[in-house]
Amino acid sequence: MPPVINKEKCVGCGTCAQICPVDVIKFNKSLGMPEIRYPEECWHCNSCVLDCRQGAIRLRIPLPAQLLYVDVKSVRGE
Repeated sequence: MPPVINKEKCVGCGTCAQICPVDVIKFNKSLGMPEIRYPEECWHCNSCVLDCRQGAIRLRIPLPAQLLYVDVKSVRGE
């Protein structure tokens, strides 16, 4: 699930497009705003969320939920 850009908060600085390691976000010059071009390629790395100074980007699946991993063997003491 790709990130969501709040167009009301976005000021069109383009930082998210510059920082995205897989070019999911591209800056659309004609709109003056970033857009999600390749949603299925998103790594959910959270870099766009962390670097957006306006707080205009959010992930649909929050980072803590993505990192949830429990090693069953360690929980059981095996």
